[in-house]
Amino acid sequence: MALSDLRAGERNEAGIASVLGILKQAFGERFQTGETLRYQHAHTTTYIPAQLPDGVVFAENADDVKTVVRACADHRVPVIPFGTGSSLEGQVNAPSGGISIDFSRMNRILEVNPEDLDCTVEPGVTREQLNVYLRDTGLFFPIDPGANASIGGMTSTRASGTNAVRYGTMKDNVLSVTAVVANGEEVRTARRARKSSAGYDMTRLFVGAEGTLGVLTSVTLRLQGIPAVIAGGVCGFPSLRDASNAVIMTIQLGIPVARIELVNTLQIKACNAYSGLTLAEQPTLFVEFHGNEESVALQSQQFGEIVAECGGGEFQWTADPQVRAKLWKARHDVYFAAKNLKPGAAVIATDVCVPISRLADCVAETEEDIDAHGLIAPIVGHAGDGNFHVSLVLDDKDPADVRKAEEFVARLNARALAMDGTCTGEHGIGQGKIPYLEQELGGTVDLMRQIKRSLDPDNIFNPGKIFYLG
Repeated sequence: MALSDLRAGERNEAGIASVLGILKQAFGERFQTGETLRYQHAHTTTYIPAQLPDGVVFAENADDVKTVVRACADHRVPVIPFGTGSSLEGQVNAPSGGISIDFSRMNRILEVNPEDLDCTVEPGVTREQLNVYLRDTGLFFPIDPGANASIGGMTSTRASGTNAVRYGTMKDNVLSVTAVVANGEEVRTARRARKSSAGYDMTRLFVGAEGTLGVLTSVTLRLQGIPAVIAGGVCGFPSLRDASNAVIMTIQLGIPVARIELVNTLQIKACNAYSGLTLAEQPTLFVEFHGNEESVALQSQQFGEIVAECGGGEFQWTADPQVRAKLWKARHDVYFAAKNLKPGAAVIATDVCVPISRLADCVAETEEDIDAHGLIAPIVGHAGDGNFHVSLVLDDKDPADVRKAEEFVARLNARALAMDGTCTGEHGIGQGKIPYLEQELGGTVDLMRQIKRSLDPDNIFNPGKIFYLG
């Protein structure tokens, strides 16, 4: 999306003024209107400019959320949920002003049911916080988008990450949510049963809605047992296409890999410099297997055979947790490593996803595009499900640099769609990918608009995200 296409949205000044007074009286010091704090609640890890809310409420329970939503609904003022602010497409911006609800204090783990492998948490709980809490139960929550994101934010953007090839995405791991809807009441979308044929699947409607249909107040999640053995390692390849072909063969042969991450040469160079690694500067796969000693050894052997067939080097794997932790910490720090390639530069992180059989073509053509246009843009990918990311390193104050980046993102999305893929595998639409959603789904977006108008007739929930109503 070009910045020139970004819409500011209409402001309801009278309604906003009324709501500011109501919330100040209701919340006291838990309601803040200082510019610095408001900026922090609009700041996004993207080049989209910050659009500030008019106030921030630090909610502590569902009743607080109801109070905010009712006041905003009465006066037709936008409500923007805020988890940790790690979204990548402008999801927390306030293009029409309004009230940001900060969930950092709604961070309680409400219930853990070890026998049923599930738990219920408030939306401000982060994935790292949850897994530390669960450690003594022998369970863990597998969705790992890299950032220590909040569960509410991960649910709202339908997040996935490095473990998705084995454990699925948030849509596969959310059993139920509670949410405050436009009338200010709290609804529950499902019970804890593992399957149900009872009516519409309302849970999936809220998963990925990016806060546009209501405000989440709790999330019930599937959990997994911590594997007895976790082993992983790296292997290099002559080309990005060879590495991609190894991924395709691994998935098509049904090897139950837990993580298989694709990292191109430039990103390896950046990781070596930023994270203190000493990997050969070539296209590389980071791989991890979960299971028992026998199954992990067998999977590693099978994968090593595929690597050899695809021209790769020796597959070096280990079950040493410290070695694995260093590798995956480097993988999760790729944004900062990329930023370090050009000190003082900004980074546009974008993603697409294609059917696994088209991964090699899409990645190779994308790298050729980058080289042809002289861009600094390392590539990483959750390659096991056809999802990859490009980090465009640029001077965001230089209009020519920004224009080149925007043109590349448009070509990348067109390439993925031409291969029957999607414009975003996990970042969501937000503001940044609104035009590409229309290209991808066509008239289905009109159906989304009908749902939005039905559940949020006054358009108070995170307006200006996913699509424009008018």
